[in-house]
Amino acid sequence: MKQVIQDFKHGDVRVADVPRPQVDAGNILVKNHYSCVSAGTEKSMIELGQKSYLGKAKERPDLAKKVFEKARNDGLVSTYRSVMARLEEATPLGYSCSGEVIAVGDDVTEFSRGDMVACAGAGYANHAEVVSVPANLCAPVPEGVALSEAAFVTIGSIAMQGIRRADLTPGERVAVLGLGLVGQTATQILDAYGFPVLGIDIDPGQVEKGTAMGAAQGAVIGEDDIGAVAEEFSEGHGVDATLVAASTKSNDPVELAGEITRKQGRVSIVGQVGMDIPRELYYEKELDFLISRSYGPGRYDRTYEENGLDYPIGYVRWTENRNMRECLRLLADDRLDFDALQTHQFSIDEATDAYEMILENPNNEDFTGVLLKYDPEREHPTKREHNPGSRLKSRSAPLSVGLIGAGTFARGTLVPIIADNDDLNLHAVCSGTGVSASEVADEHDCSYSTSDYSDITVDDDIDIVVVATRHDLHAEVATAALKNDRDVHVEKPLAIDEAGLHEVATTAQESEGRLMVGFNRRFAGPTQQMKETISGSNSPVMLNYRVNADEIPDDHWLHDPAEGGGRVVGEVCHFIDFVRFVAESPIQRVYSTSTDTGPGLPENVQVNVTFVDGSTAAITYTTLGDSSLPKEYVEGFGDGRSTTVDNFKGGRLSLGQDKGHDREFDAFVESILSGGKSPIPLEEVVEVTAATFGVNESLRSSDPVEVDVTEYL
Repeated sequence: MKQVIQDFKHGDVRVADVPRPQVDAGNILVKNHYSCVSAGTEKSMIELGQKSYLGKAKERPDLAKKVFEKARNDGLVSTYRSVMARLEEATPLGYSCSGEVIAVGDDVTEFSRGDMVACAGAGYANHAEVVSVPANLCAPVPEGVALSEAAFVTIGSIAMQGIRRADLTPGERVAVLGLGLVGQTATQILDAYGFPVLGIDIDPGQVEKGTAMGAAQGAVIGEDDIGAVAEEFSEGHGVDATLVAASTKSNDPVELAGEITRKQGRVSIVGQVGMDIPRELYYEKELDFLISRSYGPGRYDRTYEENGLDYPIGYVRWTENRNMRECLRLLADDRLDFDALQTHQFSIDEATDAYEMILENPNNEDFTGVLLKYDPEREHPTKREHNPGSRLKSRSAPLSVGLIGAGTFARGTLVPIIADNDDLNLHAVCSGTGVSASEVADEHDCSYSTSDYSDITVDDDIDIVVVATRHDLHAEVATAALKNDRDVHVEKPLAIDEAGLHEVATTAQESEGRLMVGFNRRFAGPTQQMKETISGSNSPVMLNYRVNADEIPDDHWLHDPAEGGGRVVGEVCHFIDFVRFVAESPIQRVYSTSTDTGPGLPENVQVNVTFVDGSTAAITYTTLGDSSLPKEYVEGFGDGRSTTVDNFKGGRLSLGQDKGHDREFDAFVESILSGGKSPIPLEEVVEVTAATFGVNESLRSSDPVEVDVTEYL
């Protein structure tokens, strides 16, 4: 299918041919008829992408600081790979569209195939022939409303939320400062609700359009005395509220809004403007300065947008979805006219022409409302052929690899390893949306890309299936591949619950394929040196492993029990495997404590591990530390000797870390080519995974937990 994407590394915009996305649980799959180009927002994104690395750093100093910290702690090589992987990720453009429902995911009851819907949300309601959108970001299009108008629904919701933040009462007079797409829409909505509007812009043409859209009066910055016009418009008091919908780094709109708004009035900020509030002016008038956050309550809340948890209407009257529905209602009642805002319409194949006009505008055209149009009759496969004749399957080198999951880690770490290994050939790539898979497949001359992982797990031309999806799919995908007797490398964790572990362990025992789990640290040079130093005698060892982990947002998918499994299952498993490997003894029991007292899954834990031979290990995993402290530090003691691992690198100025990723793949490939067993015994990966489940159980019960793998093997 066709989709508009931006290469953030260079800022280039192009129409890519990518596999159609899958419909996730809680989502609907929509065949777009139209999508709306938000010229101001998307132009800013493209211009940022076109800046040099230094220019990008100046625009986002917060991210630049994180890069410097990572380079100091993890080394230049690792940091460079991570940064390049992120920069090379294709960024989908667009966040407002309309079309027909062609599939409905699990847990969705409100929509059915054939429904006409309007969709919102960056990363979801993209400029693409088919989009997969969470149900809470979709609204049914009322009968009689054209899909070309419904495609503006996100713009309408942004304007609607800015108006709601102004907390207007009947009879109040409002100034709209900035008459671009959002400002013109806000003017129409205010007029529909009966509020007199003063439309203000620097462009006389936009002011003229604003009066046609319903503004009672207009004023041109630079031509009119705005203060005098506003005083006359408000009968000498100043406007009751000013909605700032301009887009500029200048602080001028905030200053002008303060000047024309009455005492104890409200200033609602919708656009991206400078916000250095002039204290004296705002203080003397006791003005309320309000920020409008996009479409409305629910925006940026993952539980609302992705998990479908609605806010009770008795407590939150206007969510982003209800704002969308209200805009569509006004359209159905002919109180909004988005057709009047439309200035251009391009087919999806001509999308680059639309962006060239927006970026360069050689003819000084008004591009307030730009729509992309799609052919609803075109077919959209989930699989895209790239180079079908690239190779045929062989049980000798090079082994054919199918990669499932093409996120930052896969692109920054796994793909370079596969590409640089003469014994491996990247044959196919899968990702849920299809975009990143297509990008990797193009870059590495793969046979095909797909959004359906079963294309890879059943492909007889593939020797090794590499699983790098989000955690909830690890056991499912690995099991599917093993059932087809594929050799499988699955990133940690192997599973996030006991049912998944049982299924994948049972299948691995019956499969002709090998199962390898991405416990890479046991293959690292520093780990091998520690093991050689303190192990190998009859005396037990003692290990102390400190992890200074990064803090991640509370709504990050890793915290979700159903998707990420929490940080214990998702990350602490690495460190349990490390101590299991160095101790060279089965885990007998685990006991854990935590400083966390909130309702979510714990992320600050101390774990005591007891081994059968009497060895012990203490693991401290915390997000409470100073981010400048290196992430990992291990002390090992045994047989009269001691040694340390300092963040898996040779020194503070080391160019990179050795966390064992390359050796891990080398060992797995060697086992396949030689006909040997997987480098990590199945019993150990099951034992380590069961131990992480035991850590969480110990946290719940406050008791030690015995680790028993017999129920899985």
